[in-house]
Amino acid sequence: MSNPVVPVPPARIPRGGSMLPDLTFRAIYVWYRDFTVWTTFYKASLIGNLGEPLLYLLAMGWGLGKMVGSVNGVPYISFLAPGLVCSAAMYAATFECTFGAFTRMTRQLTYDAILATPVSLDEIVLGEILWGATKSFFSGTAMLVVMALFGLVRSPWAILALPLAFIIGLLFAALSMIVTAKSPSYDFFSYYFTLGIAPMFLFSGIFFPLGNLPGWAQTFAWFLPLTHGVTVSRALFMGTVSWEMLGDIAWLAVFFCLAFMLAIRGIRKRLVM
Repeated sequence: MSNPVVPVPPARIPRGGSMLPDLTFRAIYVWYRDFTVWTTFYKASLIGNLGEPLLYLLAMGWGLGKMVGSVNGVPYISFLAPGLVCSAAMYAATFECTFGAFTRMTRQLTYDAILATPVSLDEIVLGEILWGATKSFFSGTAMLVVMALFGLVRSPWAILALPLAFIIGLLFAALSMIVTAKSPSYDFFSYYFTLGIAPMFLFSGIFFPLGNLPGWAQTFAWFLPLTHGVTVSRALFMGTVSWEMLGDIAWLAVFFCLAFMLAIRGIRKRLVM
């Protein structure tokens, strides 16, 4: 005799239709679920997240670095390293909260299963974002260790690049959840990576000083979230810490809050409204 089919209840949204997030401690259960699954294949995941930044470090840092020499009195490979920590954090959160979140939402129906519990839809979104940021932290940690082994860490302040990687992860995880909410298929993500992530990777100051760009391009770069992360990371690596960094951190925080609210709204619209 077959087991009866138990219908999944509709996703819970805030009572009264409030646009405020419906959040409790239960979001941590979503994070823990993702973490538990990740521990079964963490080695492949870390290698994948580290591979591209390390290739850029070796090819651009040593190859192009021989031609460039130094930037603002700093060896090119040392100039490059802080930005690659940020790019590793960006890519880790982005892949997790696009392809990973989309798979859990549409293919594995993980969200449906979670919604059969007291966990709300908003808590799922927060849990996913926290997990994306955690993967950014892991990637940032691995990159920092490798760069320390290469002798590219010039200041003890560089250890603060780890919480910075988590902050960058929060922001890009939230942005990725917005895209995931709109995505009809995996192919849709190619637009986001080509039109959103690639410009940030190239024009956020990782590979060259932004002062080399024309004025309009510098203005464009200032509005890119990764630019502010790279600015802070480079200051930490070089030991040139100043109060101006707080402005960049505040920019990242404000942008995250906006992206988080839009992510919740987008997922609600897709699964509930």
